[in-house]
Amino acid sequence: MAETNARPNLWLVRHGETEWARLLRHTGRTDVPLTPRGRAQAAAVAAKLAGTTFGLVVSSPLSRALDTGRLAGFTDRVTTDDDLLEWDYGDLEGRTTAEIREGLPDWTIWRGPVPGGEAAEDVATRVDRFIARVRTDETSDGAVLAFAHGHVLRVLTARWLGRPPTDGGMFALSTATVSVLGWEHGAPVVVRWNEACG
Repeated sequence: MAETNARPNLWLVRHGETEWARLLRHTGRTDVPLTPRGRAQAAAVAAKLAGTTFGLVVSSPLSRALDTGRLAGFTDRVTTDDDLLEWDYGDLEGRTTAEIREGLPDWTIWRGPVPGGEAAEDVATRVDRFIARVRTDETSDGAVLAFAHGHVLRVLTARWLGRPPTDGGMFALSTATVSVLGWEHGAPVVVRWNEACG
């Protein structure tokens, strides 16, 4: 059983569906809005979060994450943090893995390269700052809730567990899902993962 009182759990919500996510296009810093289905999914997130007290609610500043937080019922509480921005895909922005592999066979975001964008270690630097903020925040009473994006949340999970950022490749994460990172016997663990919200 995960600890619930000694240190805050970190709840992660990946934003609802966007057109680019539906088409499997790498969506880093392009501010693609939620689809109507994505907006409905975001509203459904509220039921998954019901009954949990969140002392701190934070989002990526990109609208697909921020709107998910607002539609989930946190309009008046959510603040933004640039450390939760999605991976900067640079020259690969908007392309699918299949399209990228036409020029770079066997490519994955985890192995790179990412020309003009961030390396996995760059993303890790950002999420490490966010994790330190969560773990040292003594002003919040309750769990911490973060609305963000698929790849950055996967890197964050790997780093929460003390693993290299590329180990984020082991954590498949769908749109409009809730996951929980927490503690067991003082060690960081995954409490829940990739629970669909609609």
